[in-house]
Amino acid sequence: MAFNGTWKVERNENYEKFMEVMGINLVKRKLGAHDNLKLTIQQDGKQFTIKESSNFRTIEIVFTLGVDFDYSLADGTELHGNWNIEGDKLVGTFKRKDNGNELKALREIIGDELVQTYTYEGVSAKRIFKKA
Repeated sequence: MAFNGTWKVERNENYEKFMEVMGINLVKRKLGAHDNLKLTIQQDGKQFTIKESSNFRTIEIVFTLGVDFDYSLADGTELHGNWNIEGDKLVGTFKRKDNGNELKALREIIGDELVQTYTYEGVSAKRIFKKA
């Protein structure tokens, strides 16, 4: 329940390098680094509803902890995997559909921030959100 609320991206750490390793072209990396992403998260038991709003798209994702689902990143990269709770962290494990490589995602509350960490091919990046 600590994740519930609306969160607006405040800053990124190593995000452009991460997108480069993901294979995202230069123009999309530059745009993605300034997408003004806003997450609205609602947890109801094991079910999460997350609305992602950015300069490029608005989508709603509904998933149940531990249950695999399909998801597309803003650049069109398709993933398959799931989210789980480990301690006080939301941990996502996804495989890219195009090459089978693993993308790990971690969401945690640190102080008054939602910190989202991505790891792909040994490169990590963070997106830090504040409550809107």
